[in-house]
Amino acid sequence: MKERKEFVLRSLESENFRALCREYGISAKTGYKWRERFLKNGLEGMSEESRRPKSSPRGLAEGMVCDIIRIKQKHLSWGPRKVRAIYRRVHGQAPSESSFKRVLERAGYTQKRRWRRREEAGRLCTGRQAKTPNEIWTVDFKGWWNGAQGRCEPLTVRDEFSRYVLDLRALSDASGQSVRAAFERLFAIHGLPEAIRSDNGSPFANTSGLLGLTRLSAWWIALGIDLERGRPGHPQDNGCHERLHLDISRELEKQRIEQQAAFDEWRRTFNQERPHEALGLRTPAEIYRASAKKFAGTPEDLTYTGMESRRVNIVGNIRLGGQGYFISTALSGWSVGLEPAKEAGHWKVWFGRLLIGQIEEATAHFERAAPVNAPKDQPADAGKER
Repeated sequence: MKERKEFVLRSLESENFRALCREYGISAKTGYKWRERFLKNGLEGMSEESRRPKSSPRGLAEGMVCDIIRIKQKHLSWGPRKVRAIYRRVHGQAPSESSFKRVLERAGYTQKRRWRRREEAGRLCTGRQAKTPNEIWTVDFKGWWNGAQGRCEPLTVRDEFSRYVLDLRALSDASGQSVRAAFERLFAIHGLPEAIRSDNGSPFANTSGLLGLTRLSAWWIALGIDLERGRPGHPQDNGCHERLHLDISRELEKQRIEQQAAFDEWRRTFNQERPHEALGLRTPAEIYRASAKKFAGTPEDLTYTGMESRRVNIVGNIRLGGQGYFISTALSGWSVGLEPAKEAGHWKVWFGRLLIGQIEEATAHFERAAPVNAPKDQPADAGKER
């Protein structure tokens, strides 16, 4: 500012204006601009002015803005798209949808949508219902009771379509390792289901983890099994399984039975002798068939066609472009697939067939995937990411 003021004062007396501009290291155009500002506004005119255009040929006229606001005030629950449709109906034509969004946002009628964090474990509730055997298995722990030998909390696994009880197992503990061993035995006998539905409790889900994933549910995905979960606080999402637990409570818990042999006999009677009204008084064993998808053991790793692959290390990180990104410790030892997104420097992150998030290299940020919840009346394949 001091040099500008000095320049304009000297320019009023200088005989060689261009030489004076060269002395101050500016162009003649800039010199004339400064001198004109001084002559018009005095020394205050030497301050930096905003480069924002004083007017825009594409800016909306004041009358158009008022019409937009008037429509919005009549329909406060309507968004920019509906407001634009009404404006277009009245005036025959309308500015772009982005212009309506901008006007309503500046007027305080809309706010930019934020990515709201929900409970991760409740984000895989698609409302899918089984139409054939092995399309969906359901799993849960029956509430514990005190047996003759101590605490008893059996694991229950059931085919949703046929009501066939696949397992009623008294485990030594409720850890993911014990449940995995039980499922390895089931997969070897019955093959693999298309999906497994569970509640949001351990070891099936982790409410604070990425999409609620645990080591157990990550293993299911690695085997090509989709995940289904009930909504938190909505036991009716797995209501038929809860009804199974009521039968177990009446017929086993009240008698304080805890022996595995007694569980096996109860399961045999339930599957092969007890008629089901929902099955036209047939037994589950008459409906259920083993899966055509056989269990060939746990794969060493996952491969991704047309994508880059990164192995998740023991602390849940991967590396991309020399930068580390935390994904999830539940995926430790497995590889994730990186698919280039439409925006440069963005990568979609896949685990098996599940989209788990997106990486933005410019900010070195991993953003978790959006919720995958669908209404109950959507078709069976609704909510699938890929």
